[in-house]
Parts: sequence; structure tokens; C-alpha cells
Amino acid sequence: MPAKSPVRNPPEERLLNLVVALMATEQGLTKDTILTSVSGYREQGDAGASKDALEKMFERDKESLRGLGVPIETIGDRADPDDLREARYRVPTAEYELPDDIEFTPAEIALLNLAGGVWSESSMSADARSGLRKIRALGFAVDDPIIGYSPRISLHDPSFPALQQAIEECRVVTFAYLKPGEEEPRQRRVRPLALVEYEARWHVFGFDLNIDADRTFLLSRIVGDVETTRQTFDPALRDGAGERALAGLEELAERQLALLEVTPGTEAALRLSRRSRPAPQGIHLPYVDELILAEELASYGPEVRVVEPEGLRRRVIDRLAATLERHGGAA
Repeated sequence: MPAKSPVRNPPEERLLNLVVALMATEQGLTKDTILTSVSGYREQGDAGASKDALEKMFERDKESLRGLGVPIETIGDRADPDDLREARYRVPTAEYELPDDIEFTPAEIALLNLAGGVWSESSMSADARSGLRKIRALGFAVDDPIIGYSPRISLHDPSFPALQQAIEECRVVTFAYLKPGEEEPRQRRVRPLALVEYEARWHVFGFDLNIDADRTFLLSRIVGDVETTRQTFDPALRDGAGERALAGLEELAERQLALLEVTPGTEAALRLSRRSRPAPQGIHLPYVDELILAEELASYGPEVRVVEPEGLRRRVIDRLAATLERHGGAA
């Protein structure tokens, strides 16, 4: 029997397909339907992934989407709502619909049309549309036009398109990368295997040929253009790369916990609560990059106080002091 072709399902593509599927039906989809019909899970199952592995992938994806603010509902049995053995999942579209009595002026319509330029049929991948067709074939009602809820993501870091194309073509890339604490960027030569989003920032995961080891790079730290070389690599190396990258980032974040005191009811409390857990003295916030977290926490001003670690606390204080100085204030 010939070997099955390698399966490549970038996590961001699978998440998009899942959102489209869950918004396409009012009565919701069972887990079995999702795992066998939605692109990203279906191919993994066809390639031999166990049901347990697929279910764990789905649970992680649900949490990722909820962390991004996607309201995934779980619907139990009608006779017994607490019975979730045959639970169905959906994203309620009613939260996105406008009331019938809203009217717009010509100027407002022009602005909406301009803003609507980021929404289009092209934003949905062929896999997403294929998933919708399969769900229709199963007899589930699909609300049209579903495309109204399919964003075309275009606001990436400048290096995103080149890295995405290099991954698709399995080509080695080179780029200059500035590590935290260093004054000059270093040249990297990498087999790019996956683009992943973590803590609302994009990373590229790959094999660094200069040090012969897997590495994850923050796209915002790439300096200048990404150069795509003629050197290629085996497409099979991409299999599971996104999952490995996210697991590595989560493991790193769990080793780095910030203890914060946050003023209730503030923007900081709203945004940080999604990524943190309660602590005896405030909240514990896992993080990957201390410099980036310091920038974020400083932006909240007096709404957040860093208790520990001391390095993070000092960075936030330095940024607040620099802001005060730029505006002519006194400490």
C-alpha cells in the first residue's frame, strides 16, 4: 500500500475553518461531525490520527478561539441540558446582526464600504468553502451569506507574506533577527515550518540551520526583508510543526509567571483576565517575552502594578519614567 501524503494543516487555517463551520448552522455541530467534516481535523483523521488526539486538538482550538473573543456555545440535550454526551457547538450569529431599525446615511455607507474592503469571498480558503459544502451535504441548515463573517486578515508583520510563501514552497529563508538585549541583529538561516499566533503576536517556527536546532522567532523582531533561497526541504517536516511551536511557547510561558495587581473594572483587568489566573495577591500572568510584556503593562499606566519578577517590574518602571520625562513631568 502506498504511503499517505504528508498532512499539512496550519493551526490558523484550521481555526478559521472551525469558526466558519460553527457559524454556518443554528442548531450546532457535534464533536464527531466537526472531527470528520471540518478541514484540518478531517485530514488528520484520514492520515491516521487517533480520535483522542483529534479531540484534544479540538479542545485546544476551542480555548484558543474563546481567548480571541469568539463566543462558542455548548448546547446540551433538550430534555436534559446538563447532558453533554451529544453536545453540539456553535457560534451564535445573532450577536453579530444589526437591528432591523438601523439606517445609514450615504456618507456612513461609503465608510462602511471602505471598511468592508477587508471582507470578501477571497478571504475564505478553498478548504473552508469545501468544509461548508460538506456540512450542507450532511443536511445541516447553513445561513447565507456566511461570507459576511469571514475576515481577510491582512494586517500582519511585514515579513508574514514571504514566510508564508516559503513555508508553502518548502524553501529555506534568511533574515536578520534582533534578540532582546542585543544591539545588532544576527543573520539567521532557517527552514520555516509553521506560522503561529500566540499572545496576539505572530511567530515563525522552524529549524535554525546555523545552530542545528528548532527555534521560534517573533516576527516583530525580524529586521528588514526575508530572503527566500533556492534550497528546499522535505514537506513532511511541516507535519505537526504548528502544534510543537505552540506547545513550546506555552511551556516557556508557564515557566515565566508575572505576579500583578490590577485595578478592577479597568481596561487592563478586562484584557489581562483572559490570559491570567487568580493569585493570593492579584493575578498570575504567563508570558513569553519580558520586553514585550513590559511595553504592554506600561501602556496601562496606574491600572497595573508589577509585584514580581523584579526584572519585569524594573522594565515597566523605566518605561513609565521615560514617558513622564518626555512629557515634561516630574517624578
